[in-house]
Amino acid sequence: MFAKEKMSYNAVPLPDQQSLTDAQAQEKAQEFRAFMAKRHSIRDFSDRPVPRDIIENCIMTAGSAPSGANHQPWFFAAVSDPALKARIRVEAEEEERKFYDGGASDEWIKALEPIGTNADKPHLTTAPWHIVIFAQRWGEFDDGTRYKNYYVPESVGITTGFLITALHNAGLSCLTHTPNPMKFLNAALDRPASEKPVMILTVGHAAETATVPEVAKYKKPLDKIARFY
Repeated sequence: MFAKEKMSYNAVPLPDQQSLTDAQAQEKAQEFRAFMAKRHSIRDFSDRPVPRDIIENCIMTAGSAPSGANHQPWFFAAVSDPALKARIRVEAEEEERKFYDGGASDEWIKALEPIGTNADKPHLTTAPWHIVIFAQRWGEFDDGTRYKNYYVPESVGITTGFLITALHNAGLSCLTHTPNPMKFLNAALDRPASEKPVMILTVGHAAETATVPEVAKYKKPLDKIARFY
């Protein structure tokens, strides 16, 4: 991947090359769009267990995402231990209470009203898994010297999208949760100072009584999110 010694560029044939007709590509694009339209962020999780190997495969899919200089500047801490989930909930709710009790602007709080959120996060102990996503600001060689990572926020954003899509493909639901600040996650999960927690991705099956905010069903039309030049 990369090393202290300069590595030379070596081109190899493109593996797994696809060759689809325009009609086949259109069909696949429409099918995938319809499939992804069924993905919903939820807060009502079942406590139904999810086998670890499913989570492992989804994380491996995320790990295949493109990144700056191929440094892959991310780390995924997958948590199923009940005691650790309980600790994360306590510390996350403490930060959330500060947020709702004056830490956030009135405008921000008002923007959240249609979503129906508050400082209580029962999903953090109900759902079987949390995947905490860390951004690696720098890496270290075996001798302890540092190397710089590039385009870290962009790379972590891409891998997170891969992960959410992989979880949906596996029939699982998830919720992106970003308590602020999140430094408590480094201590709880024993992660180094070089890593910055980006979000908690709560993962599991939706409860039978799960709901979603009505406003969440609204998605901007194509002409509001794209322009073709």
